Amino acid sequence: MTSTFHSVETAKRSLFTQTAALNTTGHNIANANTAGYTRQRVNMVASKPIEAYGMTHSTVPGQLGTGVEFQSVERIRESFLDEQYRNENKALGNWNIQYDTLDKLQTIINEPSDTGISSLINNFYKSWSDLSKDPENVTNRKIVKETTLALTDALNHTSKQLSDLNSDLTNSVELNAGKLNSMLSSISELNNQITRIESSGSDNANDLRDQRDLLVDQLSSLVNVKVTEMPDGYQVAMGSQILVEGSTTNPVSSETLQQAYGSGDLNSGEVYGTFVSRDRYVADYQKQLDQFADTLVNGDIQITIPAGSVLPEGTILDGKTYAGAGRTLSSDLTVTVKGINGLHKLGYSLNDGKPVAGGDFFSAKGDGPITASNITLSQAIVDNPSLIASSMRTMGSDPNEQVVKGNNGLAILMSNLKDTKFDFGGGLTAPTTVDDYFKAIVGQVGVQANEAKRQADNALVLTTQVDQKRQSVSGVSLDEEMSNMIMFQHAYSAAARVMTTFDEMLDKLINGTGVVGR
Repeated sequence: MTSTFHSVETAKRSLFTQTAALNTTGHNIANANTAGYTRQRVNMVASKPIEAYGMTHSTVPGQLGTGVEFQSVERIRESFLDEQYRNENKALGNWNIQYDTLDKLQTIINEPSDTGISSLINNFYKSWSDLSKDPENVTNRKIVKETTLALTDALNHTSKQLSDLNSDLTNSVELNAGKLNSMLSSISELNNQITRIESSGSDNANDLRDQRDLLVDQLSSLVNVKVTEMPDGYQVAMGSQILVEGSTTNPVSSETLQQAYGSGDLNSGEVYGTFVSRDRYVADYQKQLDQFADTLVNGDIQITIPAGSVLPEGTILDGKTYAGAGRTLSSDLTVTVKGINGLHKLGYSLNDGKPVAGGDFFSAKGDGPITASNITLSQAIVDNPSLIASSMRTMGSDPNEQVVKGNNGLAILMSNLKDTKFDFGGGLTAPTTVDDYFKAIVGQVGVQANEAKRQADNALVLTTQVDQKRQSVSGVSLDEEMSNMIMFQHAYSAAARVMTTFDEMLDKLINGTGVVGR
């Protein structure tokens, strides 16, 4: 004999299960645009059947079904796609930072342009060429002074911009260290909450798991991470360094990140890209710019001094000292001098007394070697442009020796430096002109920026592809959810109809039978 209320109980279970399914569908629809949300599904199973009731063994064939129930509400997510996404996301973060830095370097160098260093170099040589046409013209000397100051100011400003960019990148590491620690702390806390909720074995902390996975996704953009599911939650590692294990967090700092970068534990992500940008790109261009300034001032150059030139008393060239009557060259002399400063010392300024050799044309602000940050025009020349040496001839003899002010020998040599090769050292296979050296710097940053842009674009495509695959599995489809909602709604209505039917049957049984003879 079957239970009178058996079918009512079966219908009730169906109502409860379909209600749970409808609630879950509503939850999915509500979070269709929530970042990191994973669609959820109610796992329905047939509830445990029973035999028909009887005094002994039932004679009713088969077992009576008891309806439906749901065992769990689970996330639809593939960990393999999560791992793929994080691997691609760390590369994207790395190349985005590198490209951003190289793009800023291109802006700082500002070439080609009418106001860049290349243009100022050309103006510098042109001013010497103009001076050679009229060496006694005070205006031309002032133009040499101003074009030189414009060149040194541009080098100073560019060097400062590189230093500022270096500082910005260092500050970025510190800011990211704080961001990392905040994320690690949140992941640790979520590990603790998820473990506590799921310890009973019957509940899945789906929404908390979504929050934790979203944090790990964001973390993968900053540093390379490896995630391992442990009994007490996620273990998050960066190379050999454990960042989070269960509810335990190992905070990072800019110093520990620097050490991880040096050891290879940190090998991708935005922080890695920041270190590469600062220590490779910015430092390299700062070094090349300093080399450029120092070589312009002191680099070895080979020049040919025309016959008839009179060298200043005590001049030493290629190990030979020129003094007395031997100062006057009887033939062209090809020698090596130390940059523009060395060449300037071979000429004479517009002095009304005894011939005065030119002094240092460039100097450094403060003490120390010449760099792009401190190079400037000699203060003596700034105060008195007539100290610019242009002549290489004198007349008369000591003590009545006088400078031939109209001579333009040194001014011509200075203007010819445009095509003269300087020895820049630094691994260059052969000397090159100042203009070509700077063009090589410009070309290098352009090539590196294009490569970084290509890598960033490729990483974005790969990251997007993996994310689309992940969304196709885990994302909420409103069309699918609407279909499910209709399906669950009809199931709920049918279950309610079943209950209504049995309610009417029970009403008939209870109130409509056994009334004979009343």
